[in-house]
Amino acid sequence: MDKDRPGRVLAGLREFYQGTPVAEASGQEGAEAALALFHDVASSVPAYGDFLREHGVDPARIRTVDDFARLPLLTKETYHRRHPLPRLCRGGRLDGCDMVAVSSGSSGTPTVWPRSLLDERLVATRFEQVFRDGFRADERSTLAVICFALGSWVGGMYTTACCRHLAAKGYPITVATPGNDIGEILRVVGELGPYFDQVVLLGYPPFVKNVIDAGLDRGVDWSRYGIRLVLAGEVFSEQWRDLVGRRAGMTRPCHDSASLYGTADAGVLGNETPLSVRIRRFLAADPEAARELFGDSRLPTLVQYDPMSRYFETHEGTLLFTGDNGVPLIRYHIADEGGIISYDRMLAFCRKHDFDPLRDLDPPAGAAGKDAGLEGEGRRGAPVLPFAYVFGRSLFTVSFFGANVYPENVTVGLERPDISDHVTGKFVLRVEEDEDRDRHLSIVVELAAGRTPDPLLVPVIAEAIRTELIRLNSEFAHYVPAAYQTPRIELRRTGDPDYFPPGAKHRYTRPS
Repeated sequence: MDKDRPGRVLAGLREFYQGTPVAEASGQEGAEAALALFHDVASSVPAYGDFLREHGVDPARIRTVDDFARLPLLTKETYHRRHPLPRLCRGGRLDGCDMVAVSSGSSGTPTVWPRSLLDERLVATRFEQVFRDGFRADERSTLAVICFALGSWVGGMYTTACCRHLAAKGYPITVATPGNDIGEILRVVGELGPYFDQVVLLGYPPFVKNVIDAGLDRGVDWSRYGIRLVLAGEVFSEQWRDLVGRRAGMTRPCHDSASLYGTADAGVLGNETPLSVRIRRFLAADPEAARELFGDSRLPTLVQYDPMSRYFETHEGTLLFTGDNGVPLIRYHIADEGGIISYDRMLAFCRKHDFDPLRDLDPPAGAAGKDAGLEGEGRRGAPVLPFAYVFGRSLFTVSFFGANVYPENVTVGLERPDISDHVTGKFVLRVEEDEDRDRHLSIVVELAAGRTPDPLLVPVIAEAIRTELIRLNSEFAHYVPAAYQTPRIELRRTGDPDYFPPGAKHRYTRPS
């Protein structure tokens, strides 16, 4: 028995319950914290010590932030899957963690990520920033309805735990856990919602939209409930935010919904704030400014993050992070396309384009009047923290209802004997949005040479792929509603120039 553990847990929880989310931190401070974490992990985590020795790294020679920036990168393949799970934890002890969460890999084999109560504390701070600064949940009684799938997957149980931490801290929050059962969600909202000032639905964007639409079909007047949304797992457009906001009776798009940037590997890494949403909406209306800032025509998720908790770096257009967890991760490469922008640089960019993102944000609690003589940085929802933008892993997967859909899952369906003679095995996987802003899994399939599109083959391929996705990918099976599990199939001739140009390196996924 670890007799020192209660003291460590109590000290960590005391720090969370008596403190407030970090409102100001620089990248330099984060780098120094990451360097300190490196030395702790190098001496306490057996697998990381092995990793450093394999790469010829002497921890004693890593003294500066510049030294840290030259450390070898960790990946799931080169680190997590190469070592027994206990050796990835401090002291080589898996029983030092309270729970595990899993995520499905390309083969469907779960990747297990241990975590402890103190890890939940770090992630709960991100939820606190959303609930307090966006939803004013310190002043309003709030029903938090967990619409993520419940079970060993990271979304539901982790979110529930973090919301309960906020309630224990004194926020007037009550948590309900219907999971991803639309009928039960509507029952909970209808029965309990009238007792609260606001109702927060927490889930994957397309599923939350399904809940809103199903409620409207059943005569639910969402405007009665003061609906707010916490979303994760998908990049969505500002048009989507407006559409769902109108249907749910939400009136303040910068304050009424917030997206989280998270991963099973380390929980929530960053979150939208009213400030980041305001900037993103400006960029959505000015594609040239967005392209100048992000270097891409796509509009990414834009969040702020605490570099003292999750320190970000970039590597060849992708993100790395360092953070403490049940499995501490140092310079971990998650292959998400994106980048980081300092607070000062972001505000300078906005002002260069004649846009003041701090205008009209709420003053802090207790301020006398809207302005109260405050500069913008003193307002709710405008922490002086850096920004991260995330396009997602568009070269490798697509995200659908929060489930990562991998090309490998689709390939198996095309390899069935009754299908393989008709196709080449090449395809393009993507998520499309229809006129009603509903999202659908779309797969364009290349036909074998000499074959012409056969309408009778379309449902056969669709059913084969659906069957394999459910069999191989537990996230897909549990996150995606049954009505959306069958993909939309389009057949194209061999060498189609739009999707399968001859001689070009094939990409199995395409951005939405």
